[in-house]
Parts: sequence; C-alpha cells; structure tokens
Amino acid sequence: MANFLETDRLVLRAFTAADTDHLLALDSDPEVMRFINGGRPTSRQAIETRVLPRLLHDHPCWGARGYRAALEKTTGTFLGWFEFRPLEEHSPAVVELGYRLNRAAWGRGYATEGSRALIRKGFTDLRVERVTANTMAVNTGSRRVMEKSGLSFLRSFTGDWPEAIGGSEHGEVEYELTREVWARAR
Repeated sequence: MANFLETDRLVLRAFTAADTDHLLALDSDPEVMRFINGGRPTSRQAIETRVLPRLLHDHPCWGARGYRAALEKTTGTFLGWFEFRPLEEHSPAVVELGYRLNRAAWGRGYATEGSRALIRKGFTDLRVERVTANTMAVNTGSRRVMEKSGLSFLRSFTGDWPEAIGGSEHGEVEYELTREVWARAR
C-alpha cells in the first residue's frame, strides 16, 4: 500500500482493519481521550463498528480517505492519526485538520510536523482553499499545535454536546488558515 505522505520523521498511510488494536490502545488512554469524551476508553465494538468505518471512508472529491495512520518513519511505530478531510463530500475547498497521537508522541513535534505537511499538500495538490480546526478552549496543547502549524484563532463557540466533560464550560475554539494567507507566509 502506497504511503499518502512522508515527512522527515513520519509516514502517513491509509488505515486498514489491521489497525484495530492500535486504535483500541490509543482510545483506551484516559489522557488521550480527556478532551474528547472526558477520558473514557472506546470499546473494541465501537472501534470496529463506528471508528474504523469512519477512518476507512473515501471522500468522492478526492477518491481518498480523510484520516491517515501516523507511523514513526524509522521504526514503523504507530503514533496515532491525522484527520484532513473535506467538510463537504463533493468539495475539497474546506477541510478539517485534526490529530490524535499517543502520549509517547506528545511534546516531540510530531503533531506540528504532520499538520504542516498535510496543509502544504492540501494547498498544493488537493485544491484546498481553507483549513479549519477546532478543540476545547482549555486544550492548550492542541491550540499550540494549530498556531505552530500556521492557523490563526477565528472564534470561540459553545457546542451542543450530549454530556459535559471537564473544561467544556469554557467552550470551544476554531482556528483557520486560507490558501491566500499560507501562500503569503511562504
């Protein structure tokens, strides 16, 4: 299977059903899931019936997936995943950037490295016009990755979530980067 993208330290490739155990381990870490669902693990059944089908979905505008497994380039170690998916199935104009990495990968620059590479590929090869990303307002680590990747704060908002988790009372934030701003900064 061909890799979607490589950086100095990362390989981003399509997910397969063989990644189930990697995803289960990732989503079983309470710290990884802290800003997603308050730290609850995801069951194997949920990985197999909900998570993996979402990660395997091909978007018609690209004929490709919007989620990629992230591997450490020299060892092949599974680090987590990156999301770079169109918000509308048939238009690549606006994509959402996201990432979920295991704790061993935190603080090592992988999230920024992968995000920058995806943004560059989106603007140069995939007809992307705008990249957006969001997180809980209190998720300072993720916000810093967005900023280091070139995105700028756009707005604060309050999501309508089925259940509150720690920090959700502070709301969410959205960041963005347009092709025009990215090209000027190069």
